[in-house]
Amino acid sequence: MKFQGILYAVFKGFVDSLKGTIVIFYLDKNIRERALKSPTREHSARRKESATPEVAAVPKKHEEPKILTRTLQCCGLNGVVFWCSIIIFECLVLPSLKYLVSFLFGHSSGMDKSVWFWMKPFLSWTFSATWVLPLFILSKVVNSLWFQDIADSAYRYSRGRPQLLSSVSKLIADTLFSILVQALFLVQSMLVSMLPIAPVGDIVCLVHMCLLYSLYAFEYKWFNMGWELHKRLTFLEGNWPYFVGFGLPLAVLTAIPSSYIVSGCVFSILFPLFIISGNEAEPVTGVCDCPLQLFSPVIAISNAIFSKTIGKKASSHSKTRR
Repeated sequence: MKFQGILYAVFKGFVDSLKGTIVIFYLDKNIRERALKSPTREHSARRKESATPEVAAVPKKHEEPKILTRTLQCCGLNGVVFWCSIIIFECLVLPSLKYLVSFLFGHSSGMDKSVWFWMKPFLSWTFSATWVLPLFILSKVVNSLWFQDIADSAYRYSRGRPQLLSSVSKLIADTLFSILVQALFLVQSMLVSMLPIAPVGDIVCLVHMCLLYSLYAFEYKWFNMGWELHKRLTFLEGNWPYFVGFGLPLAVLTAIPSSYIVSGCVFSILFPLFIISGNEAEPVTGVCDCPLQLFSPVIAISNAIFSKTIGKKASSHSKTRR
């Protein structure tokens, strides 16, 4: 019975991860309709409380929902501008230059191969340094802002005002610790993929990526709910069958490209849909009594790093104040 429950949770997570592709087309409309209704109710309530019409407050203007717009902007930046520029360079610019070199030096002399042998790496490095790397960094920054905008709009529609952590210092510490844990967990997934038995390493690595992508998608929702990192990870590890299924589509689709840059483009294009899916989903819980504690090693390493850096600074600062 437990095995059937695990399979059901994996399947339910897989299905829930795809809901964003449908919800995104009517979510903005629902937000707009709710925004039009709420000012009318607030205005009528204030008019009843007010003695004269002149004192009545004017209803506030609500910001136009931008979930679909932000998603299309992610597709445009990462798909049209970034990914297509790489394809054009590799499939059009390089072959054209190779043909031009062959035409200038002749096919029979062998000089064309020698020149192209040195010219191609130089062109690829120049393109990567002057275009790919700056655009990659820019896209990461812009994507993070757009992802947050999408998550906040979806959360406010379904659950109301976000309930953030109690203090600013706790919020900053939680964010920094979360980034460190996720980075180390990504390194851990790369290490387990190198296990001697190829299928085992690939499967364990895939499970790692499924959980990591699920954490990415649900973290916006859990963070707005006021959950600290240890609670987010405990919930994720305790209900791992559902989250393995939820992260499976994105993990498989991003694993298909051989290039890390192209894989990042695929992730950035699809991830807004998974943010919406995570916001709408209700995870299946309690189907497995054995938590999959894959985050325990990186949490231990992160605690050691924080204690040796921030802990020392805090202690030295307290000593100087004394």
